Amino acid sequence: MQRLKAAVIGLGRQAIEDHIPGLKDSQFGQLEAVCDLDERKVAEWSEKTGVRGFKDYNELFDSVELDFIVAVTPHNVYPGIIEEAAKRRLHVLKEKPFARNLQEASHFRSICEKNGIQVMTTLQRRFNPVYSTFFQLIDQIGNPFFVDIKYTLFVENPHEGWRASKEKAGGGCIIDMGYHMVDMIIWYFGLPDKVHAECSSLAKSDEKYDAEDTASILFSYDTGLHGSLLVSRSLPPKTEQMRVVGSRGIIEVERGHIRKLRSNGEVAESLTREHAWPVAAANQIDYFCRVIKGERENIGGPQYHMQHVSFVDACYQSKAEGRYVNPKELLARCQTS
Repeated sequence: MQRLKAAVIGLGRQAIEDHIPGLKDSQFGQLEAVCDLDERKVAEWSEKTGVRGFKDYNELFDSVELDFIVAVTPHNVYPGIIEEAAKRRLHVLKEKPFARNLQEASHFRSICEKNGIQVMTTLQRRFNPVYSTFFQLIDQIGNPFFVDIKYTLFVENPHEGWRASKEKAGGGCIIDMGYHMVDMIIWYFGLPDKVHAECSSLAKSDEKYDAEDTASILFSYDTGLHGSLLVSRSLPPKTEQMRVVGSRGIIEVERGHIRKLRSNGEVAESLTREHAWPVAAANQIDYFCRVIKGERENIGGPQYHMQHVSFVDACYQSKAEGRYVNPKELLARCQTS
């Protein structure tokens, strides 16, 4: 079986912990090169993986025959990478978010369509059996009416680095770590009809940074389902939990397990998968390889992720204007412009 040749661009934590091991365990993908601006990292990971290393992605593209790239860089670097990869008909598996705003998302989508390449946004929960089990349980809790989501951790210095800059990152915790929870909302329930957000950049009040470190978001659907999302880079302990409350029970989803509870809170059934995360990374790469081969639908493609970016844009517009915003209206205006 001929494996598709890949390069990893960006050697931060996500690449080192997920994508490089994922390619090592992949059935259909094969690591051919690594690339990063940090020459020390390039030398280290070139030696560890036994592949060629580059500091400049244009030099990489000129030197190595590739089928696709895995892009794991600061958000402001993606436009250049995607534009250059598209010119060379290289497919792109990229870290979230799909784009920093709807305008950029629309630009990326046009590039993909014009050049006939696949771009898929990485969201490993889609390939983790804990999260997909939700669909086997949702019908058992009656009519869902409330969703409560918390995704928090503690970063010592949220004012440092590119994530502290709204211009570079597109925003703070909402568009960065919060993007995972936005995906779960859309995956499980679809794009909401209304969004209202409050956010702040005050965890380090003596420092200047404009990318929010904490946000609370209300979202609702015309069906009556509504919920709240708390996301923060400045609130310990590290927590990731979604609770879906229905007329006949509750579903709790966490990073390593999922539970169905009776309405009184008693556990009815549960599933725990302690080692699913590394497998999810490899499964995601294998799935993308099959997308490239035309064997699978691109479930993380540009058109689908326009929804995610519209949710994020609605949050920031809501904060700026002090009102609820309909992300579907933002998306419709972008689609017709």
